[in-house]
Amino acid sequence: MYDLFLYSTTNGYLLEFDSRTTEAPPLLSYLKRHVLRSKVKIKNVTEEYDVWAAWGSSKDLEWETQRQWNWARSGAVEPVWDASHEWPWGTQEYIINDRRAVNMGRRLLVKKGEPPQDATTHDIVSSDEYTLHRILHGVPEGIVDIPPMYAFPMDSNLDAMGGLDFRKGCYVGQELTVRTYHTGVIRKRIVPVAIHNDQVLTQRSFPENLDIKPVVDNAKRQGPRPRGSGRLLSTHKGVGLALMRLEHLSGVDKGDLKLEVEISDESNSSKWNASPWWPDWWPREPPPADSEY
Repeated sequence: MYDLFLYSTTNGYLLEFDSRTTEAPPLLSYLKRHVLRSKVKIKNVTEEYDVWAAWGSSKDLEWETQRQWNWARSGAVEPVWDASHEWPWGTQEYIINDRRAVNMGRRLLVKKGEPPQDATTHDIVSSDEYTLHRILHGVPEGIVDIPPMYAFPMDSNLDAMGGLDFRKGCYVGQELTVRTYHTGVIRKRIVPVAIHNDQVLTQRSFPENLDIKPVVDNAKRQGPRPRGSGRLLSTHKGVGLALMRLEHLSGVDKGDLKLEVEISDESNSSKWNASPWWPDWWPREPPPADSEY
């Protein structure tokens, strides 16, 4: 699985993706492998476009309505788009309505070196501010949060972000995804976390892929120790995204667990608390277990 955005253009489509090197085959090579005799041409246009994100204005929210959700017994959840409206991600060329989460705004492809039209109505900020924006909204993105060929779609919230269609025809990985939707159980989710020490938030960033371990107060311990650990993903200014077991999140909500991140180097080690939360837009309450949705 590769995390990407698909833009429509007059002559075809543009794919935006994180091109940093990973263990997985490069997406461009992977796509070319499947062209075979199809009348499809694939070209790398990285040097021709810049990617911008715009959020915060009324224009960036004009398509948003109160979201409705379909739930499966497995815990998978998907947004219900209004069929009376146009394609939910928009139909403008080179622009996507970013509906992965409420208030994410829009994504724009602009010719390299040219400012977008929205630059006159928005403040220009660094890409770090965009990273903070999406972390606070619980939106994973790129090879750190969604490692190609390793990430599982529902663990990465692709269902809740509108990136999966459980009724679509064949695609690579469909069988496992649909089987989990109907008969499996979702056990992990990516959620935002605040990283702090003694209730004081830090402004630092942390290395990726650190373990987040559940810790039980000995006075409250009943039964076996909690199994497994979470994994810290993107971070910025003391907040980050983490892939967590739902049972650990439930334990934190009940006050039975706390979560710790340990950072070690050659000279010393330090422990930090990780406090998860559910973004405001996230669908929290599934229907009764005896109903399909």
